[in-house]
Amino acid sequence: MTEPALDPTAGSGGPRSKGTPKRRFGGTHAQIRSALAFYRVLAYATGVMLLLVVVEMVAKYGYGSEIVAGGGAAIQFLPEVVAETAGGFNLSTAVLIVHGWLYVVYLIADFRLWQFLRWPFSRFVLIALGGVVPLLSFFVEKRIHRQAEQDLREHPEAASRY
Repeated sequence: MTEPALDPTAGSGGPRSKGTPKRRFGGTHAQIRSALAFYRVLAYATGVMLLLVVVEMVAKYGYGSEIVAGGGAAIQFLPEVVAETAGGFNLSTAVLIVHGWLYVVYLIADFRLWQFLRWPFSRFVLIALGGVVPLLSFFVEKRIHRQAEQDLREHPEAASRY
């Protein structure tokens, strides 16, 4: 049994140059754009939460206090011992928990985008570091978004997968 000859222009809607290999994505353009939008939202949310973690760390280790909402005032910076018994809601603990879970979802968004675009593993690690280093997620998101859009523009033939 012989295999059919591969036509370089099949499915592309037009001729391609011989030096441009066909890009194989892990999903359709619509799936990639959806993953890109999901990643963008989580990159900004994770970046904001990471900045709040920095504020919490400065309050805790720089001033030895916890950030508490309620318990006599809208927001208070109380010593750790007093914060446990002051009543109110401990924002320091809440920020740490929310950032931790949000980072897990951020990694899922990172993996989903990386899988659809079939980028090298080093890019997956770079995106993952965006949620660990303060302010980096904003810069990484802009760069990754630009690269993903460029990949989609350069390879419109890869849109039909199913």
